[in-house]
Amino acid sequence: MTIATWLTFLVASFAISISPGAGAVAAMNSGLNYGFKRGYITTFGLILGIITQFTFVAIGLGALVATSSTAFLVVKWVGVAYLAWLGIQQWRSPKQSWGLPGTTKVIPPASKMILRGWVINAVNPKGTIFILAIVPQFLNLNEPLFHQYLIIGITLCCTDLIVMAGYTALAAKILLTLKTGSHLRAMNKVFGALFIAAAASLALFNRH
Repeated sequence: MTIATWLTFLVASFAISISPGAGAVAAMNSGLNYGFKRGYITTFGLILGIITQFTFVAIGLGALVATSSTAFLVVKWVGVAYLAWLGIQQWRSPKQSWGLPGTTKVIPPASKMILRGWVINAVNPKGTIFILAIVPQFLNLNEPLFHQYLIIGITLCCTDLIVMAGYTALAAKILLTLKTGSHLRAMNKVFGALFIAAAASLALFNRH
């Protein structure tokens, strides 16, 4: 892979990461509820989900999801159900924040936050389709594929780490402006609605 090819992929990778989606909603939701330092833990789960998706594509399972109606629908509706469940949980969640007086500080373990992030990205067939559509355009079939996959995978992960840091930090800044429990409840409903909107978007997604 040449430097010019890699730079082009880098730009494409940032564009993909910045595009609003379930991962961005999850990152902002964590930043809102736990601040940047704690909330950023969710991003590591999102990265593991990207690695899972990329591995599936690299070994050929992604092609199965893309071409098999049954496999695609199973993965798709698992993702829809999970995002909808997150939305309902967020909508109904009590006022919980580190910054508000009189609120309960319920801090989930890091493992739970990472698992949540992983599931969000791992069961999203949109990610598989996008990787299948984009990655082959940057591969040189006359060179060893392993090193190219490694470079592309690392690039995807690094750009997502940077972009999700921005989303988490933005939400953490919003947290500082919330002065009452009613403000936080309103934001919980906003992010609950965003998760449900992401579920609806995935439900309408067609692999074609």
